Amino acid sequence: MAIHVIDEANRCLQCKKPLCRTGCPVNTPIPQMINLLLNSQIGTAGKMLFDNNPLSIACSLICNHDNQCEGHCILNKKSSPIHIGTIEQYISNSYLDSAEIDCAPSNGIMAAIIGAGPAGITIAVELRKKGYDVTIFEANDKIGGIMRYGIPEFRLPKTILDRLGKKLNEIQIKLRPNVLIGPSITIDDMFRDGYKSIFIGTGVWRPKKLGIPGESLGNVHFAIDYLKNPESYNLGERVVVIGMGNSAVDVARTAIRHKVRNLRIVTHSLKSTARETELEYAQIDGAELIYGLSIQRITPGGPIFCKNIFDDEGNIIGQEDEEVLMESDSVIIAISQGPMNRLVTSTSDLKANEKGLLITNAYGETTRRGIFGAGDVVHGAKTVVEAVSYSKKVAHQMDLFMQDLPFEDMPS
Repeated sequence: MAIHVIDEANRCLQCKKPLCRTGCPVNTPIPQMINLLLNSQIGTAGKMLFDNNPLSIACSLICNHDNQCEGHCILNKKSSPIHIGTIEQYISNSYLDSAEIDCAPSNGIMAAIIGAGPAGITIAVELRKKGYDVTIFEANDKIGGIMRYGIPEFRLPKTILDRLGKKLNEIQIKLRPNVLIGPSITIDDMFRDGYKSIFIGTGVWRPKKLGIPGESLGNVHFAIDYLKNPESYNLGERVVVIGMGNSAVDVARTAIRHKVRNLRIVTHSLKSTARETELEYAQIDGAELIYGLSIQRITPGGPIFCKNIFDDEGNIIGQEDEEVLMESDSVIIAISQGPMNRLVTSTSDLKANEKGLLITNAYGETTRRGIFGAGDVVHGAKTVVEAVSYSKKVAHQMDLFMQDLPFEDMPS
């Protein structure tokens, strides 16, 4: 791997206007990273990456590089882009365990983080570096959020998140696992106990329903639930996955690794919203992709579909009357998910929009003063690197708030 990384690094043109950096949502200093690596300063490169993005090691594995850094590489015009994700992974993986995170002396001000997903981890690290006393409240037993419980092991090994958790502990970020805020401890309790500011980064864990007959049957499951613990499911040998986004592809590839022999991914559209490379891997793994079928209902024998009729622009204009049963042992619905509402219902003045997403102002502050939000619970399901990018800006605003300073306009 090291030889490959060096070969890739040597291909970098060190552009004066690096489009690769422009294409990265968190503005990773890619040319500097590569230059430091080639000059045997891998530790300095790793620190630079971590300071810019606390989840660099995860993003290097799961980012959509084709549409971001690598997709903007100038070498795309003549040959193939530099494998930037591979280089970043090599550096970040080498650096993480020895990383020394510089934190200011404690200022005695407490901040609470609800949710240990990408947004929550980013906020916690950024505030701790500024000297705040940070406590993370997490509903599950370990940190990671969607990275741990929604991304398969073969894409993001859980050991990486465990190593990151040790770093959080080293810099004295407190973690309260297995705590649901709302039913037991409330946000009002937190303010009462001295937290000056509270961040909500609870993600989107409520699966979206199809709204058709059969969703309550015993052979029907939701993608977000399945990915949390695939080992607890007995799907049988024939599985149909409804939906063709990234989550559906993750479900399919995971199920195949758990001995599903016949797997079909079905979408009502003529195209998928998943990454092209992930679709290719799914097909290599053995999944069959089926387009243009609308599901009507689910029976114990499997889902029933109708064929869609499309116009020249690919819009659905009708359906054929004939219904077709696609026999299966299990059906997994993977069409989207939304936020839980327990914090909104248990907290006065905290409001959500019609989709259940937290309402925030231009500074990331919710409708209740002192409570901030970012990540999927504010913007809907997005990528990890997008959550990191916006959360860094919100952390800055929280710092200003807790220092009793005026907010600053956040860059777009």
